[in-house]
Amino acid sequence: MQLHSAPYVSQPKSRNLLLRLSYDGTAYHGWQVQNNAVTVQSVLQDALFPILGGVHELKGCSRTDAGVHAEEYFVSVQTDARIPCDRLVPALNAVLPRDIAVHHCREVPPDFHARYSCTGKEYVYRIWNSPVRDPFRDRYLLQYPRPLDAALLHDCAQAYVGTHDFIGFCSAGGKKDDTVRTVSHFSVIREGDLVSMYVAADGFLYNMVRIMTGTLLSIAQGRIAPDALPDILAARTRTRAGITAPAQGLTLHRVFYDSLPPL
Repeated sequence: MQLHSAPYVSQPKSRNLLLRLSYDGTAYHGWQVQNNAVTVQSVLQDALFPILGGVHELKGCSRTDAGVHAEEYFVSVQTDARIPCDRLVPALNAVLPRDIAVHHCREVPPDFHARYSCTGKEYVYRIWNSPVRDPFRDRYLLQYPRPLDAALLHDCAQAYVGTHDFIGFCSAGGKKDDTVRTVSHFSVIREGDLVSMYVAADGFLYNMVRIMTGTLLSIAQGRIAPDALPDILAARTRTRAGITAPAQGLTLHRVFYDSLPPL
């Protein structure tokens, strides 16, 4: 695969396009372009190169980690290309690999930014709670053979809801200038052997959802007391929280914009 690495030169563009896509993150080192690694952004840039004519700067709504999936992901791109949105979508899907799909394209105001115009996101972490793995969904969830009390974990997770300093739920290497986030809800739901953890917030720190999930799993294992989450949050240190849950169980589920109707 040839990656177009020509430097991007910022110039005024006449159109600002917003793409909605989804992807299986198994084969990618996250969203953002990296040296010597295949990412979702680099593959999308390659696909857009001949269609829009040249290298374009892509602004993604989130920096998903290696192996993390997205059911809903938004990308804004400014361009002079005149291709209609209803032709751009099939043109992209014809050349993109099967693990990335573009669902919609629309023109948005010039100052719209997929990341900075975003008002919140919702992630889901899925756990297959069975001693036998599901080979059809193994790439998209964590297999966990021990019993899980979903109702107990849901009750414990309510300590995350509200405005807190989540520095203790951020991995080393993450941006730490502002570590206060507001979590609007955290739900733990069981459907048969599938346990899903949904969390929505105005923003997330590096590995925050995976550490929140890993801490709940540590509660399930008896390594952390069920009532300990408020104290762990107050301690503001990574060593008090639980493990970082594996990436493959995490999916960006929804992205919220106050200024746009649903796509």
